[in-house]
Amino acid sequence: MNWYVIGVILLILGPVLIGLGAKHERKNNEPPQLVQYGFLSVIVGAFILLVQLFSIAAALLIFVLVTGVVWVIDKLVLAKKRGEARPSDWVEYARGFFPVILAVFLLRSFLVEPYQIPSSSMRPGLVVGDFILVNKFAYGIRMPILNNVVIPVGKPQPGDVMVFNYPEKPSIDYIKRVIGTPGDTIEYRNKKLTVNGQPVPTQSAGQLQYTEGAYLIDNLQSTEKLGEHVYNTLQMDVPEVNLAEVRDFPFRENCRYDDEGFSCKVPDGYFFMMGDNRDHSADSRYWGFVPDRYIVGKAFLVWFNFKQLNRIGTRIG
Repeated sequence: MNWYVIGVILLILGPVLIGLGAKHERKNNEPPQLVQYGFLSVIVGAFILLVQLFSIAAALLIFVLVTGVVWVIDKLVLAKKRGEARPSDWVEYARGFFPVILAVFLLRSFLVEPYQIPSSSMRPGLVVGDFILVNKFAYGIRMPILNNVVIPVGKPQPGDVMVFNYPEKPSIDYIKRVIGTPGDTIEYRNKKLTVNGQPVPTQSAGQLQYTEGAYLIDNLQSTEKLGEHVYNTLQMDVPEVNLAEVRDFPFRENCRYDDEGFSCKVPDGYFFMMGDNRDHSADSRYWGFVPDRYIVGKAFLVWFNFKQLNRIGTRIG
């Protein structure tokens, strides 16, 4: 789906609908439905384009600033000039949207952010279609957009499930498990994970199957304990790393790859992330370390899944 095209179409369609609707008579002093659809089309189209060009957070901030400026100008200037007259449609829509968008922006920036699981990289704990909640203040209160910590609260711990901006395209959010924190040495050889030379405790948990499209995938399931977290991972009889897919990422010199796996020393201010579905996960093995400024938050709850309602309320650990 080409979201740029959809955004442009909606932006063009909006003024057309507004122009056609303006010819219709108002009822109960309400704008004609075509006018309402036109303004909605402009708003949605602009938001889609801003998200594609920047990010959801940046798009929300721009909307807050634009509608907030209109709200202030209306309060201080326009309201006095028009007296008892009705405000123009664009002013009415802007001032109506401002408190709603502001509330969404503040909630999403500082408290909780929703996220949908897009792939099987975190199976078996998280599955495609899970809608999850992300704690935005678990790793410090951060300045919106800039994402630097202004009030320290906590730091990512080994085993945490974390949402972050994908280093190769920060406008996209990824979710993986924190395997290494700054200064740690991570090694993964012969399907065995070690952190700072200490093997991560692992027990066999039998076989697990899941469907991916038209395919039924068999996996060996294991239970790991990293930090305070106990969780299950999946593995297949394939190499630990597909060496052909390893990119030339920042601090690539901190890592050594061979036919049996890899080892990496995590730089200061960065984190090493891996998916629980070890052989179906594009993670730090391939695109490198996650800088602190790219942290979104800590995943903690599945709040919905259309196809598996029994997953509602599942804790993420």
